[in-house]
Amino acid sequence: MGFREMRRFRQQLSQEECEAILRRGTAGVLAVSGDEGWPYSVPLSYTYEGEKLLFHCAAAGHKLDALRRDNRACFCVIDQDKVIPEKYTTAYRSVVVFGRVSILEDEAELRRGGEALGRKYHPQGTPEELEKEISGSLGHMLILEMDISHMTGKEGRELAQAKNK
Repeated sequence: MGFREMRRFRQQLSQEECEAILRRGTAGVLAVSGDEGWPYSVPLSYTYEGEKLLFHCAAAGHKLDALRRDNRACFCVIDQDKVIPEKYTTAYRSVVVFGRVSILEDEAELRRGGEALGRKYHPQGTPEELEKEISGSLGHMLILEMDISHMTGKEGRELAQAKNK
């Protein structure tokens, strides 16, 4: 499937800028095709590992039911959104990612995902502490992995103009 070109292409961020946003972000919104075709979106913590996003989540629920029916999803991370009242606008920067999501089930994959998430959210932790946390969680740990098919980022004119000054 082809993805649409960005309508406001002058505001499009480079691939490198998109990746930098994904690396520094801590949360975003995952959108899936929910019950009876209704869109369903949910905020999630994540980590970016090359061409993949990893999410830790509960072992049951709406998002998992939706992904089991249709594993296509979209994930949005807002890097900045500052209201500029006098201009009736915001200075924003965001990334939207499209891809297919799989549920990691193999213990080695779960460990790999748990380690990646642990390093991001507790970088000061020791490898021993992380191993203890993962080993204690393996029985009920669920990690989703999104293979990125398409990624685009956009920056509001106000931020782009400020960078070019």
